Amino acid sequence: MTARTLLRLTFANPASAIYLGLVGVAVAVATAVTLFARDPGFVWVLPALCAFPLFLVVALVQGAAGQPPTWLFLTELVVCVLLQSLFLGTIVEASRGRLRQRPRPAGPRAN
Repeated sequence: MTARTLLRLTFANPASAIYLGLVGVAVAVATAVTLFARDPGFVWVLPALCAFPLFLVVALVQGAAGQPPTWLFLTELVVCVLLQSLFLGTIVEASRGRLRQRPRPAGPRAN
C-alpha cells in the first residue's frame, strides 16, 4: 500500500469522512463547553466514546495510573480516531471489492 492509498482510505472515503466529521463535531462541542462553561465536568467523554473500541484498549494498557496529562490524552484520541477511520475505510473498500481488483491492461479490447 502506498501513502496515497492510506490517505484515501483514511480521509477520502465517504464513510471515513462522515466518521471524522462526527468526531470533529464532538471535539468542537467539548472544546466549547470547556472554554465557556464554569464546570465542564465529563464533557470529553463524548469524543472518547467516538473512538471507543481502540481507545479502550489504549486506556487499559495505560493502567490505573490516574488521569493522563492532557497532551497525552489528546494524542491518544487523535491516533485512535485516525486508525479507526483507516479501518472503516478499509472495510468499506473491501466490501466493494476494490482492494482485490487488479488494474486492467491498457491494450485494445478483444471483441
